[in-house]
Amino acid sequence: MENFLLQATLYLTAMVVAVPLATRLGLGSVLGYLLAGIIIGPIFGFVADEAHDLQHFAEFGVVMMLFLIGLEMNPRALWSMRDKLIGLGGLQLLITIAAVAAVALAVGQPPRAAIALGGILALSSTAIVMQTLNEKRLMQTAGGRSGFAVLLMQDIAVIPMLALLPLLALPGARELARGDMAGHSFAAQWLDALPAWGMTLITFGAVGLIVMAGHFLIQPLFRFVQASRLPEVHTAVALMIVVGIASLMNLVGLSPALGTFLAGLVLADSEFKHELEANVEPFKGLLMGLFFIAVGAGIDLKVFFAGPLKIIALVVALVALKSAILYVLGRLFGLRGSDRWLFAFGLAQAGEFSLVLVSFATAQRILPPAVAEKVLLVIALSMLISPVLFLLHERLSKRVDPGVGPDPDTVDEHHPIIIAGAGRFGQVVNRMVTMSGFATTVIDSDLPTVQRLRTFGFKAYYGDPTRPQLLAAAGLSKARVLVVALDDKKATTELVAYARSTRPDLHIITRARDRYHVYDLYAAGANDIVREMFDGSCRAGRYVLENVGLSAYEAHELERMFWKLDRSSVRDLAEVWQPGVPVERNRAYVDRLKELNAVFESQMTSHIAERRRGDGKAPQDADVIEEG
Repeated sequence: MENFLLQATLYLTAMVVAVPLATRLGLGSVLGYLLAGIIIGPIFGFVADEAHDLQHFAEFGVVMMLFLIGLEMNPRALWSMRDKLIGLGGLQLLITIAAVAAVALAVGQPPRAAIALGGILALSSTAIVMQTLNEKRLMQTAGGRSGFAVLLMQDIAVIPMLALLPLLALPGARELARGDMAGHSFAAQWLDALPAWGMTLITFGAVGLIVMAGHFLIQPLFRFVQASRLPEVHTAVALMIVVGIASLMNLVGLSPALGTFLAGLVLADSEFKHELEANVEPFKGLLMGLFFIAVGAGIDLKVFFAGPLKIIALVVALVALKSAILYVLGRLFGLRGSDRWLFAFGLAQAGEFSLVLVSFATAQRILPPAVAEKVLLVIALSMLISPVLFLLHERLSKRVDPGVGPDPDTVDEHHPIIIAGAGRFGQVVNRMVTMSGFATTVIDSDLPTVQRLRTFGFKAYYGDPTRPQLLAAAGLSKARVLVVALDDKKATTELVAYARSTRPDLHIITRARDRYHVYDLYAAGANDIVREMFDGSCRAGRYVLENVGLSAYEAHELERMFWKLDRSSVRDLAEVWQPGVPVERNRAYVDRLKELNAVFESQMTSHIAERRRGDGKAPQDADVIEEG
């Protein structure tokens, strides 16, 4: 127990120190976990055999992540993605398997091992890519969606890979494997004694069993437990489903993560979907971190130092080969500019399922142990440099020539209102203004969005609204109002600052991500700043007040009063806000906010008290408050 607690403290300390540091340096949490594992493992030697044991435990993070991904999908969503799923994902797998196998044959590997290596190294890291895309908010880009489709196809493809790998085993290899099974469980020995075709049947049978259980057993089980009305029992059931399916898949020699992915897929339409997500998510985050730490701690530096140049050359060759294939496929499937680079670099590493397949192929005597050790090191190092590839994508994205995509539209009309950005926010503004009889010039850098607007009869122009040339062509010098409705905070602030420096008399209305973004935009020269969630949150607060005893009129009055008070406080707090300093460390900001909150609470409660006394007047302080 003492050793366990010591190891737990060591891993958690490494996680707490390395991950925030790596995130603040812009390297991402995944690289932080990997570096923490390398520091406590190969470099300082704080862990040895424990790293291997921890990796088995931490693999449940991957298991739970695939379960959650499955829950997010449903058959209709998969069908809508069929072009990218089968076309883009299928081609990536086939071409990469063929290319890696050809290289393996060229360096002297036998055909069976070459094919196995092709399948192993064709996979990418779902854990790294998904976590990084979400952290960097790239999931909704064209490159992010295409990457997700390929990852999903790869995860699905692991099922037939695991089922078909035994067919590549050399004659006599299974007899050798049986000798290794002495002392293992009876079920494991019995399964291993099956012929290759029998193992394949067992594999598909296990998959079918999970699908049937998801349809006919798990949902009735949840309805039964729901009667207890105890949250801990619901959590226990969610964990039981994940661990039970993982155990079944381990028993038949399959990846537990794929079993739970299938279970999640089956339960995607269940009424218990959101409850399952809420129960599993906290465990997934912690175990995913432990998984990456274990990968870093498990890197064998002896194998690396025995031939460092060779290992580095293999890692570079793998990343370069996969990047080239992905880049060409991205171009064929219409990805442009930074999206193509995101797709190419994001999926260039090997993945966690590659580690599973190497172990499986070694047990089946398809890969010799010496080759397997080098392949495991190449996989781990490719995962280690994956965050660096994302940083390289960011650098390249800033230098991408805008001309790589379609040429910007020629703006042939000038109107007094320019709307930069046609997302959800910009579209609503545009509809309201045009339906009120005023003409607008709408510019957006997302071509599908522009085409969709044109389909519904709204005129819009394709191009980057932050480019001075396009703004000049749109008539910025004569416009009366500029609406900035971009998703990117930095681009929004820069556009407001440019427009204000070019047209000091222009009225600029812009969307802000949050209160702190308001301060940036205020300093940049915006006239009217709309926080994207503020108005909707005020309405929700009004509905709450209406349902806890206040009349509709009283709730509306308090909503209006809170709106004015908060708007006035933004200007007040902007005076003590310090750019680059976290607000919780800005003592003047914290003290002023507390003071304002106390004043606002007093004014609002006294306002409703006077209304209820029948005065019919709001407090004098509230009467003189202006919107500002």
